Amino acid sequence: MREKDNRLEALRLIISSQQLGSQDELLKELHKEGFQLTQATLSRDLKQLKVAKAATMDGSYVYVLPNETMYKRVSTPSSTREMMQVSGVLSITFSGNIGVIKTRTGYASAIAWNIDAHQLPQILGTVAGADTILFVVKEGVTQHEVIDALSTVIQGVK
Repeated sequence: MREKDNRLEALRLIISSQQLGSQDELLKELHKEGFQLTQATLSRDLKQLKVAKAATMDGSYVYVLPNETMYKRVSTPSSTREMMQVSGVLSITFSGNIGVIKTRTGYASAIAWNIDAHQLPQILGTVAGADTILFVVKEGVTQHEVIDALSTVIQGVK
């Protein structure tokens, strides 16, 4: 399952950082990043991520992630492999049972999705913007327990 999680994360990062309009283009980008998959697998991944096509200003159509405002395109993206090796998390702070994770621009939604997908019992849910994640901590859970739980999901969190 880890391979699929990594592939889905790479797909999110590719779509949010490039304007690609065909599955063939997506497959080529995924292959560059070391993912070997068929068009059928890519199609299932796109469906799982609820990816859609949207018109650009020049009239062409490109893949977009759900709620595009949460997936701000970066004008000079790093390679997907570089983005996946850096957690993107800049800081984590708490106020009562609310936590805020500050991230690099464009990372928040993917990180929040990853937190939600792992269904951490310490965290009730997340809301993400372009560079900020708001999350609600379950009553009775300490900040240390939350950080420990997040470290299992987000690389580099201590």
